[in-house]
Amino acid sequence: MSLTEELKALIGAEGPIGVDQFMGAANARYYATRDPLGTAGDFTTAPEIHQMFGELIGAALADVWTRAGQPSEAVYAELGPGRATLASDALRVLRRAGFAGEVHLVEISPVLRAAQGKLLPEAIFHEGIGDLPEAPLLMVANEFFDALPIQQWIGEEERRIRVTDEGRFAFTADGSVRESSPARAETAQALARRIAADGGAAIIIDYGYSVGERGDTLQAVRGHRFADPLDAPGEQDLTAHVDFASLAEAARSCGATASKVTSQGTWLEALGIGARAMALAAKNPADTKSIAAARRRLCDEDEMGRLFKVMALSGKGWPQVAGLEA
Repeated sequence: MSLTEELKALIGAEGPIGVDQFMGAANARYYATRDPLGTAGDFTTAPEIHQMFGELIGAALADVWTRAGQPSEAVYAELGPGRATLASDALRVLRRAGFAGEVHLVEISPVLRAAQGKLLPEAIFHEGIGDLPEAPLLMVANEFFDALPIQQWIGEEERRIRVTDEGRFAFTADGSVRESSPARAETAQALARRIAADGGAAIIIDYGYSVGERGDTLQAVRGHRFADPLDAPGEQDLTAHVDFASLAEAARSCGATASKVTSQGTWLEALGIGARAMALAAKNPADTKSIAAARRRLCDEDEMGRLFKVMALSGKGWPQVAGLEA
């Protein structure tokens, strides 16, 4: 039975379901059955655009690990690591800095686990944050929170999903939408508890807003094009903008320090992506144009630079991540 049929049967038996239930079921099926990345997939993430992205994250983690005293028990960890491209690039820099810790990946997709294992055969896989070792974490979550389920509200009424007489999915109400996400808050709290207890730092990168955005941000992407989010559940990627203020509040409630929020472009420029781009171009003159194009795509305001935000969480006694100091 297709997921569309399963959800229609559920709605027929129990009535309209929440946007969070629809989104959670759709993304669970979607990620369990395919590699969604790259030109043959549905979307491209920053690590797939150029190695500079992962390298600069690795440099930021190496710097904070060094300033924390280079604890030997620290481990690298990542939530939803895609093909492990980011992890591979970041670890290359971390290893050069002397980091020799284990690699732990939180991934539930068997398809993506297979790809990650090919690139990082030493990786240890986990189902959730609670399974990670009790050790200082050098953590990355890139485009992870946006895929966690959201709830939508119109006034005090929860917006739900029904089936029309024509057999299509539709919302139960329309109007001025407010979004919330208990799933994101719980994940941020779980991460914060580990960092507060064991030390470390987590870099969170996603598209979203710092404070105050309202409205319907649920969207679907299929074949690198936007699609109707209620069409073909399980066959397209569903995401929504991340409320970084809510993540920070959730993390602080569990003992972690949350940094300021800044744009991806501002952060990468502060970390030195310009110098890295010039160094790579000097070594590979034939790639100069593609390197410059990648930098623009990652940093320019009309590309990923402004929409994508960056925030870090730190454990007690750990320094703040460079470029995100309050």
